Amino acid sequence: MSSPAPHAVKAWLLDLQERIVQALERVDGKPFLRDAWQRPEGGGGISRVIEEGNVFERGGVNFSHVTGASLPPSAAAARPELAGRAWVAMGVSLVLHPRNPYAPTVHMNVRFFEATADGKEPVWWFGGGMDLTPYYGFDEDARHFHQVCHDALAPFGDDLHARFKTWCDQYFYLKHRKEPRGVGGVFFDDFNEAGFDQSYAMTQSVGDAFLPAYLTILERRMATPYGERERDFQAYRRGRYVEFNLVWDRGTLFGLQSGGRTEAILMSMPPIVKWRYDWQPEAGSAEARLATDFLVHKDWLAT
Repeated sequence: MSSPAPHAVKAWLLDLQERIVQALERVDGKPFLRDAWQRPEGGGGISRVIEEGNVFERGGVNFSHVTGASLPPSAAAARPELAGRAWVAMGVSLVLHPRNPYAPTVHMNVRFFEATADGKEPVWWFGGGMDLTPYYGFDEDARHFHQVCHDALAPFGDDLHARFKTWCDQYFYLKHRKEPRGVGGVFFDDFNEAGFDQSYAMTQSVGDAFLPAYLTILERRMATPYGERERDFQAYRRGRYVEFNLVWDRGTLFGLQSGGRTEAILMSMPPIVKWRYDWQPEAGSAEARLATDFLVHKDWLAT
């Protein structure tokens, strides 16, 4: 098995962040704020954030490289044998909330984790993925997103896309609502089975696939005319995004438990959100079709 190379991973992550931000700035026309920060317990990061842009109501593309002397509970729960080990975690995580209700919210992250202890072999793994959360669904958008995810994983194993798609469907699921967060994508964690070089190459392929997966959809929808009805529904559905991130998301929990920077962790929250008591869409409406046709687990590449 090839040896871990954290310095190479960090260099790629910083480059990925910069490439994504530059592409998004070209689409929006406004610059992303750059906010470098240090973490007292060890490490730091760079937050790149846009608010009230021409296209993005809010968005962030964050890099972090943090260290600690002992794994937090959210990380050690699945691997109790690693409790007490020193650790390093680095990654790029992004969430984009366009203003136009016809343009979907998107999330992507890629990360590397290593736990060390004196006299023991380092334990490392990669994680990441991306998922799409539309408010008004379009079949061609969902198919495109899933096709790019499939193609990014294809060189590394015939079974990976099916595995990681199912994992995404299961992870980005609001158990208390019994509904998916969106149309899914791919998700993986604790991945080291291919050795470092191949695991790293696969993670790079996923990260590098983000722009072709999302920009085609964004540019297709961001100028679609809309009214107050669509904005109101978007705000209502954004509430589900908040619920997932605060109730179920392991990344949010890890960041808060490990003393991460709260502003960067909660950057994923949409700026305008609404909740209603037991609201139901009008039968046969586009809003109803989101639930019946898109918030379901399905093989989008077979449709």
